[in-house]
Formats: sequence, C-alpha cells, structure tokens
Amino acid sequence: MQAGKCLELRIPATAMEEDDFMQLAGALQSLGVASETDADSKACEHLAWFAIDEDEAKRRAGLTAAVLLAGLQPADFTLTTLEQHGWETAWQKDWHAMPVGKRLWVRPSFCEGPNDGRIDIVLDPGMAFGTGTHPTTRLCLEAIERICDKRPPLTLLDMGAGSGLLAIAAIKLGAGSALAVDMEQDSVDACQANAGINGVALDVLLADTPPKQQFELVVANILAAPLVWMATELSACVADHLILSGLLTTQVDDVCAAYAAEGLVEVRRDTLEEWASVELVRK
Repeated sequence: MQAGKCLELRIPATAMEEDDFMQLAGALQSLGVASETDADSKACEHLAWFAIDEDEAKRRAGLTAAVLLAGLQPADFTLTTLEQHGWETAWQKDWHAMPVGKRLWVRPSFCEGPNDGRIDIVLDPGMAFGTGTHPTTRLCLEAIERICDKRPPLTLLDMGAGSGLLAIAAIKLGAGSALAVDMEQDSVDACQANAGINGVALDVLLADTPPKQQFELVVANILAAPLVWMATELSACVADHLILSGLLTTQVDDVCAAYAAEGLVEVRRDTLEEWASVELVRK
C-alpha cells in the first residue's frame, strides 16, 4: 500500500441500496465503510475506503470497472485519493453526540458527555462499523435497553460486533458479561480499545461463525444474507432472547422464517426509515 494514501468511493443512496453497497465493498476488500447524511438536504451517501497498491492508476481502474459492472453509471459515483490523515478520520466529520432510547448517550471522544444523567458511551471506531448513527444500530440499542430495563441478561453475545457499541451498551445497562465476535481484525481491535475507553470488561473473539455456547441475549446487527446462512448456528446460541437487525423492512419475513425453523418465535418488530429490527425468543 502506498504510504499515507487510499481511495475513497462515494455512491449516493439513491443509486445503490445499502445492502448491495456493503456486499460490493466487502467483495472489493475495503478498509472500511460508512454512511453520510447531509444535514440540510438529508441526502445520504455510502462511503468506502480502499488501499492503494504500488500502481494507483491500476487500482483506480479496477475499482471503477467493478462499480460499473455492478450496474452504476459513471455519474453515479466518485473516486477520490485521500491522504492518510483524511481517510483515517473521515468518519468523524458528521458524527456528533446523540441521545439514544431513554437512557443512553453515544458520542465520539471529541464531543461533550451528557448533562442529564444518561449513560455515557464513548467510541473511537477507527475503520470499524458502528457509531450509533445508523438506524439499525439505534434500533438494536433501543431493544437492548428495553430488555435490560426488565431484567439485564447474565450473558450476552454480540455477533458481528464492529466497534463493540452494542456489547458495551449492554454491560453499562447491567448485563453480567458480554462476548463480542467479529471476522475483521480492525473490529476486534476497536472492540478492545472501546471497552478500555469505557472502563468495561469485554471478551472479544476473532471469528466468522458463532461460538458453541449459549447466551441469555444474542444480538446480531449484520446483513440479511449472512443472518439466514448462520440461522442454525446462531439460534443454537440463544437461551432466551435474540435481536436481529441490519435488515430492510422487506427482508424481515424471510429472515424470521429461517429462525422460526430453528424453534425461535418473533415477539416484536420495530422499524426506522426503511430499516427494521426483530426480537425473537425461545419458547
């Protein structure tokens, strides 16, 4: 990789669904992804960053060809070369402290803490996904808060943990212990760093499959396709409750059907914009 540089890909949300963008970015081995919403126009863009090997022109041409093959037109995307200080902190630009649910306050380290008694969660996600701004993350946090308000789980699994936000929030809401699992080393590093920042004990595992043990609460905020693929293994982890998100509202029925086949029952469904979360229980 060329020292201090990467390529930033921007695609308007109107040109590509987020699910498709995440799959494209993953297939092209992105360094990280994010979404950005203009405060005035509310227009949303998907962003991904890519390493530049020895030949920047060749890398740019390859990415361009891949995006065009995905069905976009040249006017639908931009590729920009960023210096290291630009791409490593690109996620910071439009991220601000925000209240979530009834009790949580999620913020980057460069923003002020809460002044109303909310539970303060400080994040530095680096290139890992999960700042709390995406609707699916908010839905998951609200579901975790709702379950913890009734009875905090003794054990929790956060599958596809990203920055570790969901597991950290659960511990601060009273969960006894939490295991964060992710297949990306950047995410594992972010989980460990953010647990330290927040002063919580968090077990972290680098893996792409669920562990072979049960948890009172399991949370998975990932894409619909992998949720279906791992339905058998993930369901086996569920002792009581399961929260699934990363889903478009049009995908929920198919995903729930995969988990119903494993003996889990849907008890609640919530939506925010075009996204959804679903709560299932073992009966």
